Amino acid sequence: MKITILFSPFCLRLRLLYAWVIVFAGCGFFPAVAQTPVTRYGALRVQGSQIVDQASQPVSLAGNSLFWSNNGWGGERYYTANVVGWLKNNWNATIVRAAMGVDEAGGYLENPAREKAKVKAVVDACVAAGLYVIIDWHSHHAEQHQAEAIAFFREMATTYGNTPNVIYEIYNEPLQVSWTGVVKPYAQAVTNAIRAIDPDNLIVVGTPTWSQDVDVAAGSPVSGTNIAYTLHFYAATHKSSLRNKASVALSQGVALFVTEYGTCDASGGGAVDATSTQEWMDFMRANKLSHCNWALNDKSETASALLPGTSPSAAWSDSYLTASGRLVKGYVQNWGGTTTTTPPTTPPSSGAATKVEAESYHVMAGVQTENTADTGGGLNVGWVDAGDWMAYTVSVPTAGTYTIQYRVASPNSSGQIRLEQNSGTKVLSTIAVPNTGGWQNWVTITNTITLAAGQQDIAIGVPMGGYNINWWSLAPATSARPITSTAAALYPNPAQQQLHIALAQPGKAARIVVFNTRGRQVLSQELPASNSTDARVAIGALEPGLYTLRVVQADQVTSTKFEKQ
Repeated sequence: MKITILFSPFCLRLRLLYAWVIVFAGCGFFPAVAQTPVTRYGALRVQGSQIVDQASQPVSLAGNSLFWSNNGWGGERYYTANVVGWLKNNWNATIVRAAMGVDEAGGYLENPAREKAKVKAVVDACVAAGLYVIIDWHSHHAEQHQAEAIAFFREMATTYGNTPNVIYEIYNEPLQVSWTGVVKPYAQAVTNAIRAIDPDNLIVVGTPTWSQDVDVAAGSPVSGTNIAYTLHFYAATHKSSLRNKASVALSQGVALFVTEYGTCDASGGGAVDATSTQEWMDFMRANKLSHCNWALNDKSETASALLPGTSPSAAWSDSYLTASGRLVKGYVQNWGGTTTTTPPTTPPSSGAATKVEAESYHVMAGVQTENTADTGGGLNVGWVDAGDWMAYTVSVPTAGTYTIQYRVASPNSSGQIRLEQNSGTKVLSTIAVPNTGGWQNWVTITNTITLAAGQQDIAIGVPMGGYNINWWSLAPATSARPITSTAAALYPNPAQQQLHIALAQPGKAARIVVFNTRGRQVLSQELPASNSTDARVAIGALEPGLYTLRVVQADQVTSTKFEKQ
């Protein structure tokens, strides 16, 4: 049941069905809520060679760098709250870098007010979204404009110094200049100016040779607390020798932050070097380094994440991403779990309905899961309130009209489901959730939507809550057939080494796919046509836990949950 309890002036809804975590504070009760990166990690600080969180645990953030903010360069179009929301909701980014151009044409020195407004728009959006944000003095000659840098960072520290979201990057990429004679004196002066106002937010200091000489900086560090050093790499150009320099710096006890990296060569062009990018990802994961990819922009170069002409307000699917963008999105989206080169995807079945378990979202806000009494068992999503959402990645085989079904249960008649893209800026459809007679009385509701072809992010938004959802499905409207909640018959369950699956259509080829609880495909097996109704799948290599098994045969899709012991 759901119980509404009023605490003046707050109205807090508690649901007592299974275990519900409650925090007692003073004389009030406060329900657990979805955490943002900043509420989870809090104020960051440097401890030895690590950047750690409020619990003194190492933190490794993953996100995106915007392009130069300079007016007329094109990248400034993406300095918007819409872009920040898209990166948070669809990429699962935990950090965004605002690369404010300084001394090039169209930059800060030409029009300080204009460029500060761009930066503040991004910072304010990140603060509202609970993301970390880097305020980057994006220059190759910062020492020539030390007074301007000090004035700028004093203003930023005054405005945002009490906000744990903010990180100051005081020099993007020094050129081949002296560390002790040029960069360090500048960095010390700017650091002192920030610390006079903001005593603790993280400061990141650029290093010579386009922020590669981190070992040199480590030998004579800047005085102060919570200071890290910038490491930049481009995977096709920079290999093991630069990682060796980084290892030396870490061994000397300084913290590093990869505020910019590319998957291609140092010019921003050439081919995507996926092998070298993977080696760098392994290195950053092993050393718990945070990183931002260059660049969230549509410039016609390999390093750009977006295809040329992508509108800043578009309802972006993966069809808008370049090869680099698709590769990087996979890393960013899954950085909290297993590194993968592709995002978690619900694969399509050509001409057949694709069924998506509601709990297989790759990121969400506000919801929880529970055991379901619906046919097939497993979990459903509950605790659905207005403003909550769940994001999924799906592949749409062809553009056109699709029938979408939702498996829902509710004792209320006010609930709504809104299917949306791009952080809610594009609404695909809205449907009312009926009163089904109870939290576990399940019905299927249906409507139609129009979709473009390709892999894309789709979110279930909640304008009005008060319902449970078990699964949703997608099928071409011209060939849509209702998906029943019939589960694939399998045994034993739980299982340790092998599953036996009863095929519903002997004589037809089948595809068996297994997904983990994050919706990522972990096993796939193609079965040729056979008169046998017994299919066997080896699961010994899977980690213990809950999984969803899907069987696709001709135009029929069945699925069920199983436990690997």
